[in-house]
Amino acid sequence: MSVIVVNTDFVPGKEIVEVLGIVKGNVIQAKHLGKDIAAGFRQLVGGEIKEYTEMMSEAREIAMKRLIEKAEEMGADAVVNLRFMTSMIMGGAAEILAYGTAVKLR
Repeated sequence: MSVIVVNTDFVPGKEIVEVLGIVKGNVIQAKHLGKDIAAGFRQLVGGEIKEYTEMMSEAREIAMKRLIEKAEEMGADAVVNLRFMTSMIMGGAAEILAYGTAVKLR
């Protein structure tokens, strides 16, 4: 079974029959020193800092995977109201938190 994940408070064509609770997945991600140095140089000249874009994209995927695993453990059919939050932990490292509400559907 695959958990449906949406950022709305409903799943089109389905009825929420039970709210199981808040579900979340998070990760703190950092790049290795070589990429951090390359990002520092890019910051001096301007433009997209691709090393950090990659880091944040990887972190979102990991956080989502963990959220879905938790929802499956709870027996959820779906996660509604998916949201992401990020915070800087230290230079070159950030936390991504994915959270939503695990529900049963009919």
